[in-house]
Amino acid sequence: MSAIINCLSTRLYFYPDNPPRKTVSMPPKHLDIPQFTQLPAPVYFRHDEFGADTLSAPHRHTWGQLNYSAHGVMQLDVAGQRFLSPPHYAVWVPPDTEHGCYNPQAIVYRSVYLDRTLCAGLPQQPCSLMISDILKAILADFARRDLKVAEDERDQRLVQVLLDQLLLAPTQACYLPFAHGESLRRVLDALGAEPGDNRPLAAWAAQVHVSERTLARQFLRELGMSFGEWRLRLRFLRAIEALEAGLPIQAIAFDLGYSSASAFIAMFQRQAQCTPEQYRRHARAGR
Repeated sequence: MSAIINCLSTRLYFYPDNPPRKTVSMPPKHLDIPQFTQLPAPVYFRHDEFGADTLSAPHRHTWGQLNYSAHGVMQLDVAGQRFLSPPHYAVWVPPDTEHGCYNPQAIVYRSVYLDRTLCAGLPQQPCSLMISDILKAILADFARRDLKVAEDERDQRLVQVLLDQLLLAPTQACYLPFAHGESLRRVLDALGAEPGDNRPLAAWAAQVHVSERTLARQFLRELGMSFGEWRLRLRFLRAIEALEAGLPIQAIAFDLGYSSASAFIAMFQRQAQCTPEQYRRHARAGR
């Protein structure tokens, strides 16, 4: 089963300067990018479903863009930085910032285009934004109705709530950051290849010939989080892909290094605010 999850995730974790070799003969499908010279409205909504092995070429535009995956793991390259985001995070792209995406697996995509005048209070650098339940509900409602521009008064009020929620959203540089230091990068590469590896930090430090304290400091300095937090986030992203691929929960749990399905379920529920089976049902219903 470990080989199955690793096969599902061959492109989930890699560095921009060291991409994996393609294992399929068919080239990825290019996604259509809306060709606006200017936005149809100050706030424009886009709803779509992207199949597996799809990409958009690097591009930029004069408006800001919130990119959100309601189901599946979204992968974007923004200004030379790799962003991986689960369904409770979105990626904010400021105006005039080059970005593109690649989707190893299918995702349910939501996007909000914001006129430059509405971006002043939002981050001026690309980042991840935590998405509130209110914001999720508004995006889901607009997608269900295929609403791209708010016309009536009620929807315009919802748009204002959405903007307020974006201004209040907690930010972080990236949900699963990458490293450039050699020793730390070797550890992350190995974890990316085998996320169920339960070796403690001391064992990883010995493998790359540094002290445990030094490696712990490198995690905090370069990634902004501990070794345990980074590994947990990697496992959560892998769990999402495995759930959407239909793999059994117990098999996913053991493959990701958990001694029991209940331990895996507890981790997933803390991260996603729902159980793995609830997430799977919601993902199926959203397609």
